[in-house]
Amino acid sequence: MLGALTALGLVLCGAGRIEAQSYPDRLIKMVVPFPAGGPIDLTARLVVQRLSPILGQTVIIENRGGAGGALGTKGVVSAEPDGYTLLFGNASALVVGPAVYRFRDYDTLKQFTPVAKVTEGYEVLVVAPDFPAKNVQELITYSKANPGKLNFGSMGYGNLTHLAGEMFKLTTGTDFVHVPYKGSPEAVAGIVAGQVHMLFGEVAGLLPLVREGKIRALGVASASRNALAPELPTMIEGGIPDFVALTFTGVVAPAGTPAAIVGKLNAAINEALKGADMVAALGKLGAEVRTGSPEEFGAFLAKERDKWVDVVTRTGIKAE
Repeated sequence: MLGALTALGLVLCGAGRIEAQSYPDRLIKMVVPFPAGGPIDLTARLVVQRLSPILGQTVIIENRGGAGGALGTKGVVSAEPDGYTLLFGNASALVVGPAVYRFRDYDTLKQFTPVAKVTEGYEVLVVAPDFPAKNVQELITYSKANPGKLNFGSMGYGNLTHLAGEMFKLTTGTDFVHVPYKGSPEAVAGIVAGQVHMLFGEVAGLLPLVREGKIRALGVASASRNALAPELPTMIEGGIPDFVALTFTGVVAPAGTPAAIVGKLNAAINEALKGADMVAALGKLGAEVRTGSPEEFGAFLAKERDKWVDVVTRTGIKAE
């Protein structure tokens, strides 16, 4: 009996190797769980444009927007784990959404296989143009002198901009009232009009308004200064240790995808990200290239998930 099981295992292992050797032999579908034209979609298209010739097969983008990225993401969970249906996810779809919804819809670490990290970006803290604080410490001091009188906007309840604001409150001991908007345009309009006192948002989207003087940036939530705004101090430099709020993109596959296929995809994606032109193109979207192994991406996802689960748990955020 033991010998038969061993033989079966060898057969299956051999079949997996043969499958990986012939991979890919048909079209690959890259699901983007957001509408076409947004920054995640544009990032995915830049990568896929390079990926197709490297793999020798057509790779197409399929946009499945809805529910903050959850709709398209759930669709990939149930796909065949053969490397022909992949997910181009971001922080919201892969770590923030599952944390907020208590893994109700899917668990990234259990139901996906990490393939490759693609980019990193960062949230930046901005305030209304007439707000008295000129730096992070002044904001903390002012808010503590006015508890409950200040608010912070977000681009939607339970998304990264909301959780970044809640993390700011937790780490600084300040009291801000959360004002969720229905999306990025509304939230940005709110901070420009002074309807809210502060807002976290992506560097690329807010930086033009900062340079026009319509809002004021106090700090970028990254470990080191951002290339798009090297003059802007980090939140850590502003006196809040370890305050990092990352946006990121990466590719995952359904759990059970053969390791050899994952390895091929990882190598191809890393190759696609090479070159100054790719770095420049992604830089215009506020993203920095981040390559690495599937294992490194998996460890990163676990760390990010734990961070946001902690924020959700400590603040009592509940899915709406």
